Amino acid sequence: MSDIAKIDELLTKAEVFFLATIDGDKPKNRPLGFHMLDGDKIYFGVGTFKEVYRQIEANPNVEISAWDGEHILRYYGEVKIEKNDELVDKAFELMPELGEMYKANGWEMGIFYIDKATAEIRNMFEIEESYTFEY
Repeated sequence: MSDIAKIDELLTKAEVFFLATIDGDKPKNRPLGFHMLDGDKIYFGVGTFKEVYRQIEANPNVEISAWDGEHILRYYGEVKIEKNDELVDKAFELMPELGEMYKANGWEMGIFYIDKATAEIRNMFEIEESYTFEY
């Protein structure tokens, strides 16, 4: 299994994870559940109409935190927004109810990955595994 696939598997096991952004000089944190591994990148999606999207455009430094019942994941770096209709279509295939909601309301999905990233798989006291990803 590749290093990025390990991270994707941990996110899948966790089901819900948290994305932290910066809003001006204040941190913002929100739960997410959507992610997809495509090639060597994990993609995430948020509505382009949401505050979170404006925050990552203004300051691309983010961190994702997750707990899968055994391990803590800290995955952080710089957001790279990917304008790619094929990825959006793939996301909506994986989560059809989300696609229906977005299409019914005329919303746009913003797809992104984390570049210059570090992923730490931790226990309560120390890092057990650490990986870097630069694209």
